Amino acid sequence: MRVTSNNGNFDFEIKDLNPKTVKKVIIAVVAIIAVIIIGSQAFYSVKEQEAAVLITFGNAEPVTDPGLHFKIPFVQQVEKVDTTIQSFTIGYDAETDVSIEEESLMITSDYNFINVDFFVEYQVNDPVKALYASSDPSAILKNMAQSCIRTVIGQSEVDSVLTTGKGEIQAAIREMLTTRLAEHDLGIHLVNITMQDAEPPTAAVMEAFKAVETAKQGKETALNNANKYQNEKLPEAEAKVDQIRQQAEAQKAERIKEAEGQVARFNAMYEEYVKYPDITRQRMFYEAMEELLPHLEVIIDDGSGNTQKLLPLGSFSQMGGTTNE
Repeated sequence: MRVTSNNGNFDFEIKDLNPKTVKKVIIAVVAIIAVIIIGSQAFYSVKEQEAAVLITFGNAEPVTDPGLHFKIPFVQQVEKVDTTIQSFTIGYDAETDVSIEEESLMITSDYNFINVDFFVEYQVNDPVKALYASSDPSAILKNMAQSCIRTVIGQSEVDSVLTTGKGEIQAAIREMLTTRLAEHDLGIHLVNITMQDAEPPTAAVMEAFKAVETAKQGKETALNNANKYQNEKLPEAEAKVDQIRQQAEAQKAERIKEAEGQVARFNAMYEEYVKYPDITRQRMFYEAMEELLPHLEVIIDDGSGNTQKLLPLGSFSQMGGTTNE
C-alpha cells in the first residue's frame, strides 16, 4: 500500500503486514489506552483548603489529609468539599449593598420597627454530613439565623438595638444559633455572626430617634449638673450639720447642768422640809406668790408698832425673821 501527501512533500509505502501482528499492535494500543484511563481514575488529589469524601458502594468516608490519594477506579467515587470560611449576608445584597427589606425589617419588644443587617460566617467541620445530612446546609443555616435574629430582636427594646445593646444581642444570637446547629448536626459550624447596621425604617422615625438621643444627652447633662451642685452643696450642708450638732451638744450640757442645779435645790429644800415641814411649806407658798406677783409687798402690823414683813422674802436662812419700823 502506498500513501502520498496532498502537497506531494512525502510519500511512503506500507508493505503488507501479517494479520496476527496487526492484531497484536491493536491490542497493545488498546491496553495502553486502558492503562492510561484507569490510571487517571485511580488517583485523586486533596488541596489544603478542602476535604474529600470517598464513596464505596454507598459507604462514605471523609479524607481530610491533603495530597495524592488512591481509589479503586469505577468502584469508588470522590466528592470534594470546600473547608474555607464561607459567608452570606442577611438584610442586604453583598454585591449591590441594597437593603432587602423582607429580611431586615423586624419589630422590637416595645413595638418599634427597625432595619437590621447581619453578616454570617460558617465553615464545614464534617464533610460527610455537609454533603448528605441535608440538600443545602447553607440555606438551612440562613433560615435558622433569621429565626434566631428575629427572636432576640423581638425580645429587645429598640434603644438597645440601636445603641448600647448590640454586643449583648450578637452574643445572644450566636449562642442560640450555635445550639440549634448542634441539634440539627448539618456538618457545619458557626464561625461568627455580626450585626452590620441598625436603623429606623423611615426618615420620620429616624428623626424621632435622633430626638430621643438628644433627650438622653440632655438627661446626662442634667445629671452631671445635679452631681456638680451636690458636690458643691454637700460640704456646706455637712458643715451646718456639724454646727447644729455642736449647738445641740452645748444645749444638752446646759440643760443637764440646769437640771442638776434644780435637783440640788430640790434636795436642799427637801432637807429643810424634813426638818421644818410647816415652815418650809409656808415659805414655798410665799415664794410661789412672789413669783406670780413679783411687785407685791406684804407687811403685817399688829397695831402696837411691831411689823412683820412677809413679802418679798429674804434669804432662805432668815426664814421667819421680823423687823421694826
